[in-house]
Amino acid sequence: MAETEPTPSSLSRKIDGLLRLARRPDGTPFSNEEVAAACRETTGVSFSTTYLWQLRTGRRNNPTKRHLEALADYFEVPVAYFFDDEHGAKIAAEIELLGALRDAGVRSVALRAVGLSSEALGTVSDLIDVIAVREAAARRARGAGEDRSTAEPGEDRA
Repeated sequence: MAETEPTPSSLSRKIDGLLRLARRPDGTPFSNEEVAAACRETTGVSFSTTYLWQLRTGRRNNPTKRHLEALADYFEVPVAYFFDDEHGAKIAAEIELLGALRDAGVRSVALRAVGLSSEALGTVSDLIDVIAVREAAARRARGAGEDRSTAEPGEDRA
């Protein structure tokens, strides 16, 4: 009988989200091994790379309080992030925003928007929406063109 993939729990999604969004100053992500080692070193809690991977993927879903405290300390989030979905959602949104602000272009636009009137901010927001729609359409068109260009002669991939 084949082993089925576990359904990610709220906890595993939260842990995975922290690991996906947390970055070194150069923008590269931390590995499970680095996070587990840092948790061991700073807290003294036994924390293996495999155990972190299991928590992250939902294969284990009942960590000890000490493990969650170690992760919270490492990622600098309150332990409540892991337990309280409402509180966790707010923190996740803040983490996502911080992740976006790591991008120099996004940060530049945000900093230049400081001090603009509400009307001007609305205009900037509308422009960004229009550009995003155009870029998405261009990506779809390029993808469709690539599909046709890789089709066998006489094959229609529409």
